[in-house]
Amino acid sequence: MNTDQHRLVHENETRHIIGCAMEVLNTLGHGLLEKPYENALVVEFQRRGIAYRQQPRFDVVYKGVKVGEYVPDLIVFDKIVVDTKVIERITDHEIGQMLNYLKITGLPLGLILNFRRARLDWKRIVL
Repeated sequence: MNTDQHRLVHENETRHIIGCAMEVLNTLGHGLLEKPYENALVVEFQRRGIAYRQQPRFDVVYKGVKVGEYVPDLIVFDKIVVDTKVIERITDHEIGQMLNYLKITGLPLGLILNFRRARLDWKRIVL
């Protein structure tokens, strides 16, 4: 049996991002607005040498015509869309949004990180 078939998409990268998010939550505490968590993740990524882009712009195209723009919080490792949240819980609404973000960016994986509580809540979304 080929065990590589059963590995998660970008599993190692996901662990690094979750580790950074836990460090941010443990240091800042929970319940702040979303932007301080996003900015703190950038600091943690820099400290650990993790490649990221903060708020890059992507065109939203409808039938060949640009109709808008999508600006994700973070693109990490040039592979993963990271969305920081401070919400009651991650619902189908956030999952649906992330699926759209993945389609727009052409990336295979998204992570929703929820900093609302003392324990990090997160969800992996694979396109």
